[in-house]
Amino acid sequence: MKRRTFVKSTTATAALAAAAASAAVTGCGAPGKPPASEARGDHPFNGAYSGEFLNRVAFPLGGIGAGMICLEGTGTLSHVSIRHQPAVFHEPLIFNAVYYSDGSSSGARVLEGPVPAWKVFGSPNSGNGAPGTSYGLPRFSGAAFSTRFPFATVALTDKTIPLEVEITGWSPFVPGKPDMSSLPLAALEFAFSNVSRNKLSAIYSFNSVNFMDPEQHYHYRSQDTGQHVDAADGGFVLAQDGSGDEPWKEGYFTAAADDPGVKVNHRWFRGGWWDPLSIAWKDVEEGAMPVHPPVSEGGPSPGASLFVPFDLGPGERKSVRLMLSWYVPVTDIRVGGETECCPEKSAEGNYVPWYASRFGDAGKLAAYWRDNYTALRESSKKFSDCFYDSTLPPELTEAVAANLTILKSPTVLRQGDGKLWCWEGCTDNNGCCHGSCTHVWNYAQAICHLFPSLERSLRHTEFFYSQDERGHQKFRSALPIRYADHGFHAASDGQLGGIMKVYRDWRIGGRTNWLRSYWPQVKQSLDYCIATWDPRHTGALEEPHHNTYDIEFWGPDGMCGSFYLGALKAASLMGRALGEDVTLYESLYEKGRGRLESELYDGEYFFHKIQTEGLDASGELVDRIENSKDMPEVLELLKAEGPRYQYGKGCLSDGVLGAWMAEVCGVGEILDPAKVTSHLLAVHKYNFRDDLSDHANPQRPSYAVAGEAGLLLCSWPKGGKLSLPFVYSNEVWTGIEYQVASHLMFAGHVDEGLEIVRAVRRRYDGQIRNPFNEYECGHWYARAMASYGLIQGLTGQRYDAVDKVLYLRPRTGGDFRSFLATATGYGTVGVRGGEPFVEVVEGRIEVERVEYEAV
Repeated sequence: MKRRTFVKSTTATAALAAAAASAAVTGCGAPGKPPASEARGDHPFNGAYSGEFLNRVAFPLGGIGAGMICLEGTGTLSHVSIRHQPAVFHEPLIFNAVYYSDGSSSGARVLEGPVPAWKVFGSPNSGNGAPGTSYGLPRFSGAAFSTRFPFATVALTDKTIPLEVEITGWSPFVPGKPDMSSLPLAALEFAFSNVSRNKLSAIYSFNSVNFMDPEQHYHYRSQDTGQHVDAADGGFVLAQDGSGDEPWKEGYFTAAADDPGVKVNHRWFRGGWWDPLSIAWKDVEEGAMPVHPPVSEGGPSPGASLFVPFDLGPGERKSVRLMLSWYVPVTDIRVGGETECCPEKSAEGNYVPWYASRFGDAGKLAAYWRDNYTALRESSKKFSDCFYDSTLPPELTEAVAANLTILKSPTVLRQGDGKLWCWEGCTDNNGCCHGSCTHVWNYAQAICHLFPSLERSLRHTEFFYSQDERGHQKFRSALPIRYADHGFHAASDGQLGGIMKVYRDWRIGGRTNWLRSYWPQVKQSLDYCIATWDPRHTGALEEPHHNTYDIEFWGPDGMCGSFYLGALKAASLMGRALGEDVTLYESLYEKGRGRLESELYDGEYFFHKIQTEGLDASGELVDRIENSKDMPEVLELLKAEGPRYQYGKGCLSDGVLGAWMAEVCGVGEILDPAKVTSHLLAVHKYNFRDDLSDHANPQRPSYAVAGEAGLLLCSWPKGGKLSLPFVYSNEVWTGIEYQVASHLMFAGHVDEGLEIVRAVRRRYDGQIRNPFNEYECGHWYARAMASYGLIQGLTGQRYDAVDKVLYLRPRTGGDFRSFLATATGYGTVGVRGGEPFVEVVEGRIEVERVEYEAV
């Protein structure tokens, strides 16, 4: 191993990238790149999806905290979730179509591939014949899907028709530009190619029922409940009015094409049964383009269509741009308890989305989309090209990119003042587990690098709204963001992890004045943790401490103990930088490290020493016994084994999680690296299973099932398993798989790390699960953004904006290229010809020194 320091004393800017481009390492065959990963049948990692791999593909389009529509692998639009909550099975009657004629024959097709079999029978309402869908309309026989986030492309082919079509869906996403990336917008770009020898006349159409009506039904309802179709520049608006009692029903969905020849039918046929769709399809297949203004009499219009006619000579290509936007300014969402401490400071009313404070109405939003389309696309494409200009293994790139879609999902909300607020994940129709849960969002490493200001807004909520005068942090914040009630345990991993994240956010942002404003809150928080869980100053968390498994560990353990060490060291580093006295923290860190490495390490891995005696909380166990008299089996178990839900002598995959957090946060080493590496290898040895067929999981089994590989949360290779260990112990969570894989790479064990990554992405290959929806306690689960840490684990990259130092400690074994995002710009970093380099693509990155450690 050799370490070299390169003194740059320069500021890298985007202008330098062009000069460096000629010397760039090319493609996946760069020297020193890890061996190519094995493919999964017909679907290589980071490659195209087709055939059975299209079954579940659904790619989120939308903005951060702005709602979502999914582009499926077949070209269908589904998961329409634009009312600030998920609607996983909301697939209203929306379809794109094309009519074509060569003068002697004609035809029409929905611009979609074959309907996946599971939708025919197995999806909601399929037992009634799937009414209100386009499943029965002619469509293309072949489809393939590929993605370069935030872009996704569906290629449609059919040997029986003279057209091939590509659909590219995207929404703005630009690192460092949170407002640009938080817009309720989606684009569909259609490219029609004439593959025949004849001239074609064709008509593209976008057709939609008015799904903004919350009571919308697959049969037409003539009652006027405030739904209407309005005119828009180049298209139409599907609208629903609110009322005095239900103002949150108000909403607008705008569809517009940028072609000067566009024609619009604002009035679908008003009739019973299937009349509206029957007539709409009749118009499509006959090449009709009826033009009807918004209705002024009779019942409301059930839907609308827009048409773009065009001609194509043999071999010619025509592009049509469809711009979608939505605007739901009022909600009925108010989450979390109310505090009694300071009602005068509590936010009133319900959640208001950020975009509603930015745009006064749906028309202004649609106009902004139209006027700024090209600039937003170019900025998003620049990021995409830079991100994929990488020689990192394709399974790693796929894992990172796939989980960036979480930021476009209903898991994430952004309130009117710009602050981020998040669920853990989403159930089919609601958010799941509220409040930017600190012990879940610990794992997520994407936002802090891509949108540092949004990440800092989470810290502001944690330390200034969710923390009381004692230092107790409510690990679930309220929405609208306001002062929290404090009627439940603090979360040890969440609260201690937050201290490490303050350190990380300081080094990413580079503003020591920002850190100084947080220091009193950080100190108050850490002092609370010490007083609550380590009151005897032993350096270990002995008192029962709540954690991400939704239970309390009794006695010191490796997982939460490593968080304690990381927080103590981070606080010491921050305090010293500010000239504060941190003697106590440094002393407790040394004590704690000694205890973990001697008392909680069995020679192979760290474990949990269950303790019930000599604690301030010892009486709680007696109370639990008293309260269990109606559950005699529980009572018997408590008397025989002590508290339920402990891991004891188990090999916990999260067993040194705090050490990984310290690495990704830049805190550095907190435990003996050799012991940490031994623990990680033990986790891989005991917890990674090539096939789960023989594994019993009485908890939530569908995350990974028989015939699939996965990393168990815990195992007991040396015995000592309690009758009821912690409640999720037999499960497989992708967020934990990624953090272990990242940590293994940090430790130099790349093959083991990539084996875990490949196992995850094979499970999410589109056949059974959506590649763009890694779920845990809900869809688009935030913990999965631990995948961003894979970049750090493999390359050792970290930019320190305080000292203006770029750290590189690659485990690639030679030259490489990788994406880098900082608070002020992004670009490519790597090693070329044995020397480190940085190419800035957007913004600026001030690099005065490069610390390069070659392995």
